[in-house]
This record gives sequence, C-alpha cells and structure tokens, in this order.
Amino acid sequence: MPFAKVNGIELYYEEYGEGHALVFAHGAGGNHLSWWQQVPVFAMNFRCITFDHRGFGFSRELPDGPGPKAFAEDLVGLLDHLKIERAALVAQSMGGWTSLGFANIRPERVTALALCDTMAGVDDPEVVEEMKLHGAPRGGLAEVLTRVYAEDYPNREPLKAFLYRQISALNHHVPPGLVPAMMNLRFSVAPVVTRRIPTMVLVGEQDALTTPHLMELIARRIPHSRFVKVPGAGHSVYFERPDEFNRALTDFLRAAGVNR
Repeated sequence: MPFAKVNGIELYYEEYGEGHALVFAHGAGGNHLSWWQQVPVFAMNFRCITFDHRGFGFSRELPDGPGPKAFAEDLVGLLDHLKIERAALVAQSMGGWTSLGFANIRPERVTALALCDTMAGVDDPEVVEEMKLHGAPRGGLAEVLTRVYAEDYPNREPLKAFLYRQISALNHHVPPGLVPAMMNLRFSVAPVVTRRIPTMVLVGEQDALTTPHLMELIARRIPHSRFVKVPGAGHSVYFERPDEFNRALTDFLRAAGVNR
C-alpha cells in the first residue's frame, strides 16, 4: 500500500489518472474511500489524489501527536513526496482546515480551492459566532456523525447511508479530542483573497453542521468566490448528490482554467 513518510508518520494515499493534480481532503466522517463517486469521474482528466488524514483510515497518529495542527503540513509533505508543485484542492468539512491551512502557508501552490460544507477554521468573528450558535458540535465526533447528511437521507437512500457508515467505521484511530482541537484552529482568508485564488464555496441546502448562512458569510469574505447551494442535500453533498457536486466542481475548475 502507498504511504508517504511525512512529519513523523506514514500517510496513506492513492492516486489515479494523469494531468493537473486534484487533491481531495475528506471530512471527519470519512477517509480516502469517501471519494468513490468523484475519483472515477475526475481521473479521466486530472491526476486525482486521495489520502487519509492522520488518525483516519490507514494513517496512524503518533501517541500524543499534534492532530489537526499538523494537517496542513502533512499535505505539504504529501505533495512534496509526490513531486507535485501545484494542485487544486477539494475540501470537505474537516478537510477545509487542511486545505485553507495549506493555502495560508503555501498559497503559491494552490491553483484552485473548493470549500465544501466547511467552516475551514475561517478567522472571522461573524463566521465563528454563526458556527457556535448553529453548527458547533457539543458532543464531539459522535455527534458530528449523526449530522453528516440530510435528515431524510437514510430513508431516501438506505444503501448509500449504510455505505457511508461502513466507510466511517474504518477510522479506528481518531484521537478523542479531534473536534475541539480542530474547532480551536483559525486561518485567514487573506492569502486566498490577495492572490485571487479561484475559490468555490459549496453547501447543502439542509446542512445542519455548516449552515447555508455560515457558508454565505465565508463566500462574502472571499469576494471573487463562486457560491453554490445544492437543494436536497445536507452536510455531505459530494456523497448525497454526487452528480450535482461533480457538475459544480467541473464547471468551477473549467472557469478557473484548471485543466490538463
């Protein structure tokens, strides 16, 4: 199995296709397998990279390791390992902290940024307050996993809801303090705005964790961003409404000039 030695750990990754690098950063309910409805589509035109954050899937965390604080540097190490100089980043939920964190420390390496159903640690008082009032989980990861898709999704799509839970169950090594540690991380959108990194802010209309209002606030902080709200979807648009998600991402990447 492919592992990259980065920051004292072995980070699991997979890559498919050829062309411009397109990196998918999963949320706290998932791992590299979460992108099974995206990779076959985008690998026809891009070099698709999926990976397991430390503590997720096949990637182990160090005892008393840094957790989310190391996510951005882990991604730097992974791209260095793969000899990828520049990449488009697709971030879901927790992956937003990884991707916006990466854009803070290596903005010149980001060709496009898709922030999907994620607060991404945006350091803005109004965004933080909205998250505290309407989205911040008080029961840790267990609560997050009860709100990862639209409320009616298990009845509407029982097989896929079951698959989501099975993929999530493969995360055996998630640190217990993951959620509060992540929620305390803050990142500026200034590098994204200053460099005018093409950005899409996408949210499910029924997202109960990162509400449409919260995502609209983030979009306003990035004036050049493209805002997309997907009807009939909750917190995991990429999983719940893959056709709509893939179409939105394709249109965004094309408009951003990111192609082979």
